[in-house]
Amino acid sequence: MWITHKGKPEGIAVILGPVNYAQLLFPDFSLIVCGYLVCRYTALNRTVWEKVESLVYYFLFPVLLFHSIVKSPLDLGAASSLIGAGLLMGVAGIAMAYSLPHLPWLRRHIDAREHAASAQVAFRFNSFIALALADRLAGAQGLQLIAVLIGVCVPLFNVAAVWPMARHAQRGFMGELVRNPLIVATATGLVANLLGFTIPFWLEPTVNRIGAASLALGLMSAGAGMQFAHLAQSRTLTVAVLSIRHLLLPVVALGLAKAFSLSPVQTTILLAFSALPTASSAYVLAARMGYNGGYVAGLVTLSTMLGVVSLPFALAVLR
Repeated sequence: MWITHKGKPEGIAVILGPVNYAQLLFPDFSLIVCGYLVCRYTALNRTVWEKVESLVYYFLFPVLLFHSIVKSPLDLGAASSLIGAGLLMGVAGIAMAYSLPHLPWLRRHIDAREHAASAQVAFRFNSFIALALADRLAGAQGLQLIAVLIGVCVPLFNVAAVWPMARHAQRGFMGELVRNPLIVATATGLVANLLGFTIPFWLEPTVNRIGAASLALGLMSAGAGMQFAHLAQSRTLTVAVLSIRHLLLPVVALGLAKAFSLSPVQTTILLAFSALPTASSAYVLAARMGYNGGYVAGLVTLSTMLGVVSLPFALAVLR
């Protein structure tokens, strides 16, 4: 695939093949494996990692999400078509994920509680990989466009992730939203961005280090909580949510790119956005809300691996 972007002389292109995508995804995957091995074969067992999960969920991830949204000014007017396409793609992913237990040919094969925790895997995305990939694909312009998508989609996706778990556990939905640190962080980050707030320059290094710690510990926690046996027990659900994430959403994104007449760069960013691995924080959210974190961690691992296939599919085959 050849893509020319701003900041490079005309005719010079970025070429990304399967090996490049594998290299891009390797750091995340290796941290998941590292967490699995440390938890299983050292004294740092589940008792230790449960406390790490709490630290990530209540402090590290919220700081990371707030900073990710605030640090890049959102030009909502200039990217209105991309925003519309991104939000509709997200709504389509949410609708498909929610519908799985109601489909006649799937209903009897899907456990309602497992579905409540894993539905989020079908539509959430790894923002770190999104930012790295956008920079590789389209430089500064790509980073601005992906920042807009992250800013408007993360609050929607986090609310959609919490809803089925709160509903299934018969807990107050609004109460869960107000108490959920990830949703609070993303909502306040979006408001702060629109109001023009920026992190003071002297605080940037500290916030960046917190973000790096949240990524590493969040992925290692996902590995520490993995239980592959659960994937075998819920094979139908596993195939369904990962098919939405890595096959159906890229096809939907292509249709929306044509419907909204997106520019070539916007189309590329939307297709990349549609094929990303799921968010590593999906495991942390499920575990903290009392669901089967081990199953969701397994889905996160498989999704990271499938990204090596779905990204070339979206950016080379579909485009």
